[in-house]
Amino acid sequence: MLTIGTLAKKTGTKVQTIRYYEQIGLMPEPGRTEGGQRRYGDAELDRLAFIRHSRQLGFPLDAIRELLDLSDAPDRPCHEADEIARRQLKLVEQRMERLKALRAELKRMVKECSGGNAAQCRVLEVLRDHSECLTEHDQIGA
Repeated sequence: MLTIGTLAKKTGTKVQTIRYYEQIGLMPEPGRTEGGQRRYGDAELDRLAFIRHSRQLGFPLDAIRELLDLSDAPDRPCHEADEIARRQLKLVEQRMERLKALRAELKRMVKECSGGNAAQCRVLEVLRDHSECLTEHDQIGA
């Protein structure tokens, strides 16, 4: 059995995050010692690793909850997990398009900066007036 500190170290998750996941029901309430210390087994270690990896892939907590429900019911069809992953992929692709537009706009701002004083700074001009932007980066992926 693992303490919360050991579980945190093994998964690279902060203790406060583990407690939060317990509060919102992603992690089950752990068993406790007579002294009230939390204790975790291999099942909780695996579940937390699943949650952490899902978060690293950008899945929102609601999607992780859905994925955990599927994982807890192995007879359910896989297409449900596939659909959740496809939704996440679409969000990632939208973010990537927005980031490409942001990169292009930032490169242009930097390139057009003459290096003079702040009164003639192209970067500051563009930041002051959104109409100076060449891309609609605020609309992409929103």
